[in-house]
Amino acid sequence: MAVKLELYRIFREVAEAGNISVAAKNLYISQSAVSQSVKQLETELQVRLFSRSPRGVTLTGEGQLLYDYVRSALTLLQTGEDKLSQTRELLMGNLVIGASDTVTSWFLTPYLEAFHREYPGIRLKITSGRSQKVLSLLKSGAVDIAFASSPADPGNLNTWPCFDTHAIFVAGSGYDCDFHHIYSLEEIAAFPLILLERKASSRLFLEDYFLQNGLKLNPEIELSSRGLLVSLAKIGLGVAGVTREFVQKYLDSGEIRELQTSFSIPSRTVDMCTLRDVTPTAAAERFMNLIQSGLPEHTT
Repeated sequence: MAVKLELYRIFREVAEAGNISVAAKNLYISQSAVSQSVKQLETELQVRLFSRSPRGVTLTGEGQLLYDYVRSALTLLQTGEDKLSQTRELLMGNLVIGASDTVTSWFLTPYLEAFHREYPGIRLKITSGRSQKVLSLLKSGAVDIAFASSPADPGNLNTWPCFDTHAIFVAGSGYDCDFHHIYSLEEIAAFPLILLERKASSRLFLEDYFLQNGLKLNPEIELSSRGLLVSLAKIGLGVAGVTREFVQKYLDSGEIRELQTSFSIPSRTVDMCTLRDVTPTAAAERFMNLIQSGLPEHTT
């Protein structure tokens, strides 16, 4: 097909020039090479494509039919090559990222801003979801990069740790509890708890930790939104299990306060994930490099 494609290119040039000598000059090849290429194409297609005369060549009816298709096909190929070049040079293209709303707002926002500023032709799409969902989307090819809690079994994933998170318990500053007391696991479990819904990986991690210590959590309120955890804790509806990093500004402002505990829940890591067997697009690779350049050395 590669050989025939070159024959078609020569055929188009001859058809448009109307003269084999002129076509040869335009193509920077010999006149005999052009004549032989036209003859070869006519032989392969078993049809006469040109009528020859001392003034040059003109397309036959069959030649005109072929020319219309060849011109369209070669134009499409050139457009495809141009678009591919633009994609490689990051002048255009798409980048789809899977991440939770919290990770996007707390961690990704400055990177997204910097990437868009440098590559305005790349269309960014953020698909929101919890860790399990965005990892599933990554494996199905629906997103290019996923940001999720470190998968227990990476399998066919490449992972890069981005930041650690720490689970703590908080209450509104006016809540009826002793913020100077050091609470045990049993005492924390006895509070009216406000937790994320069970499908949240952070909720499951918290429950597993308590179960390992012989306690089952029975929350008073279950929510789908991290933001609502803080809102309901602030108005005194109970003690909320939250991620310290995501609520630090509320702790700093004094709107909520952390309960001191005699135990320390292990930290969790949020990873940047890609498929190991899939070569990332130019846009994805550049965004990954941007993320990695902003991480502390020990996490890369």
